[in-house]
Amino acid sequence: MDLAPILAAAVPLLGWTTHGTWLARRLATARRDPLTGLLTRDGFTARAERLIRTHPDRVTVLLVDLDDFKKVNDTHGHAAGDAVLTAAAARLTAWCGSSGIAARLGGDEFAAVALDSADRIADLHAVLRQPVDLGGLVLDVSASVGASRPAALLLTEALSAADRDMYTHKPGGRTSRRR
Repeated sequence: MDLAPILAAAVPLLGWTTHGTWLARRLATARRDPLTGLLTRDGFTARAERLIRTHPDRVTVLLVDLDDFKKVNDTHGHAAGDAVLTAAAARLTAWCGSSGIAARLGGDEFAAVALDSADRIADLHAVLRQPVDLGGLVLDVSASVGASRPAALLLTEALSAADRDMYTHKPGGRTSRRR
C-alpha cells in the first residue's frame, strides 16, 4: 500500500489544524486580563450584548471603580495594588454567579452584566468593601458602583448610564470624571 498520497494530504491538514488551535488559544488569551483572569473589554462586549439581547427585562449593567486605588499603590506598592485588584475581581465574579459576566476594563475599573441582580447591588457594595489581607497587612477597600437597566438593547448606552450613576455615588459627591 502506497502511503505517499495519504501523507501528502495529512501533513497540510495537520499543519492547518495546529495553526488554527494556536490562533484560537492566542485569541482567548488576548480576551482575558492576565492579572485577574477576567474578560477584557473585547471579550466582555460580545457576551454582554448577547445577555442584554436575550434577557432584556432581567439584566442589570454595572460599572465598578475602586475608590482611591492610586493611594494603595503609592503607599503600599504595586503588589498590594495587584492584590486589591485580584480580590475585587474574584468578589465581582462570585457576585455575578453563573448567570452573569464580569470584566476588567482597565486600571481599577470593572464592568459586569448580571441577571436578576438589581435587588442585590447593596450586597455587592458590602462585598467589595471588605478589607484585603496581604500577609498581615490589612488593606481597606472602597468601591463605587453604578447600575443601569438597559432601556434599549445597546451595551454602550447602558454602560454610559451606569457610569453616570457610579459618579453620583463617588465619595465627596464628585459627579464628573477627573482626567
